[in-house]
Amino acid sequence: MNHPAWLVCALTFLIAGCGDNSKPAASATNATASGTSPLNAPADYLRGLASGKQSAVKTVDTTSLDKAIQMYGVDHGRNPKDLNELVQQKYIPKIPEPPYGMKFDYDAENGTVKVVPQ
Repeated sequence: MNHPAWLVCALTFLIAGCGDNSKPAASATNATASGTSPLNAPADYLRGLASGKQSAVKTVDTTSLDKAIQMYGVDHGRNPKDLNELVQQKYIPKIPEPPYGMKFDYDAENGTVKVVPQ
């Protein structure tokens, strides 16, 4: 008598678990994003590369300037008045070029450098 109850319970779980409850996926892996087409893919790829390079350049330039400002502060007990003072005192060979359309914003009071749009 115990066997049929166990068997009925197992069959119930099996049938409930085998139902087709699948829903369509929100987006397929190979589907194109809205507003793009395979014809635009090369341009999108190159735009992404340029954006990544610009971001990397910003990070490298500000990091080297931050380190030079810190070293200047340790040696002189104050932050440089401007970035040209770092070049004059030979902490950096020259002020790096900011990415196209950007400029360096130096705050002498805090000793911080940011890359901002022109």
